[in-house]
Parts: sequence; C-alpha cells; structure tokens
Amino acid sequence: MLTTLKLQNMKQSNEKIAMVTAYDYPSAKQAEAATADMILVGDSLGMVVLGYESTTEVTVDDMIHHAKAVRRGAKDTFLVVDMPFMSYYSGFEKAIENATKIFQQTNAQALKLEGGSQEVVDVTKRLVVGGIPVVSHLGLTPQMVNVFGGFKVQANDKQAIKQIIDDAKKLENAGATALVLECIPKEIGKIVTDSISIPTIGIGAGLDCDGQVLVYHDILQYGQDWFPKFVKNYANFNDIGIGALSKYVEDVKSESFPKEEHTYEIKDKGILPK
Repeated sequence: MLTTLKLQNMKQSNEKIAMVTAYDYPSAKQAEAATADMILVGDSLGMVVLGYESTTEVTVDDMIHHAKAVRRGAKDTFLVVDMPFMSYYSGFEKAIENATKIFQQTNAQALKLEGGSQEVVDVTKRLVVGGIPVVSHLGLTPQMVNVFGGFKVQANDKQAIKQIIDDAKKLENAGATALVLECIPKEIGKIVTDSISIPTIGIGAGLDCDGQVLVYHDILQYGQDWFPKFVKNYANFNDIGIGALSKYVEDVKSESFPKEEHTYEIKDKGILPK
C-alpha cells in the first residue's frame, strides 16, 4: 500500500499520482482494480450521490458511512476522507474530536481539510502531531462556495495568487502530507507545486501538479449531466445504463423476460397441489 513517505518519493522522482474520488463499495473496488494510487472520499458525495445542492449538508456521519463502504471495496489503496462542512470550525477541541472519530472509524490513511486560514493550519498541526496525516485543499474549496459566490476559478489576481502561495507554505510547515489544488490557473498550479516539497494533486489546476484527481462519476459519465471544464469523460455510462434499463422495461412489458433460462422449475411434479 502507498504510504506518506512513498508519496513524497513520487514527487521527488517525478512519478505522477493518480487519485480517484469514490463514494461506495463498487466504485472503490473498481478504482483499486484500476491501480489508482489514492482514493478520496469527498464530501462532494452530497451532490453526486445524495442529490444535495452543495456539500454543506453533508455530516460527519455521512462521511463515515460512505468511507467505511469505500474501505471495504479498496482494502489496499491509500484512503483519504474529507472532513465535512464546519466539522473543524466549531472549536479546536471539537475539531480534534471529529477528526479522531472519522479517522478511527474509517481506517483511513489521511483526512482532508479545506482552506488555509490560521484555524485550519492549527488543526492540521495538532492532527499531524497526534498521528493523523492531513491532505490540505486550496483554490476552489466547495465548502466555501456561498462565500465565493459560486463555483468559479480562484487565484486570478495578484493578492489571491500571493495568498494561495503563502497558504500552501503554511500548510506544508504545519505538516500536511499533500495539497489538493482545485480550479486555479495552470500557471499558479505550477508555481505552488514548485514552491513546496509536498505533492500537489490538481483538479483543474494544470498538468504541472504532481498528480490529478477526478470523480468516479465524472470519469465514467455516470448519473451526471453537467461537467466542469477540467473533467475528461472516459466512458458514457449514462447512455449505456439508460439504454440497458430501457431494454429491460421493454422486455418486461412484452413478456420477453424472464425466459426459461432465468426461471426455476420444480423437479418432482408429483408434489404440486392439484
């Protein structure tokens, strides 16, 4: 299994890191079979599989429920689990309590925290000292979408660029294992990647990041109808799935299913009631 030390070595040797965001047992099982380096159980599960408008409705218990299913499907893959909305802003001790609960109950290798505020830096430092590796997340941080005013590109002016570079260094110094960079210009992705010693994992942050992450459902175009610019679809399960389900409905209506090969038959007809 990948370790935090191996992650550092991958950056140093310029070996790209492939991360997949997955939310349940079958998707995790497929991600591991595809030899993904890391699996992220993102709080984006609220929007992708629970149908919420944003990630802000996701709870600690939601994350634990889904992460445990992912772990069962991917026993040998480095697992990162999101700390959900406000679970690490409701007081320092409560943040540590929530992190400990998620980490212990999911058998994760790391937790992911969004943002670079001093509060997040302090929590990151305490978790790392206590033995919980942290993956940080800068740029477009979905839990702050209501503050940002929507899902849009970040770090596109001088002040914002300086802030993201400074925050990346603070999180590195706090002991973060890796840093997710979301929806920022590729030039900034490269600058941040070159500025810190820990691996960067991009999602809409350019090729120069040390790795990339995409959501399982986006990769396979499964249940999703709209995709950000940074997504590449590698299959179209929407068409395949709807086509197959439509054929099933048609077969049931026309009595083409089930056929004999799908049906059980009693061997001793003599026991049948007359």
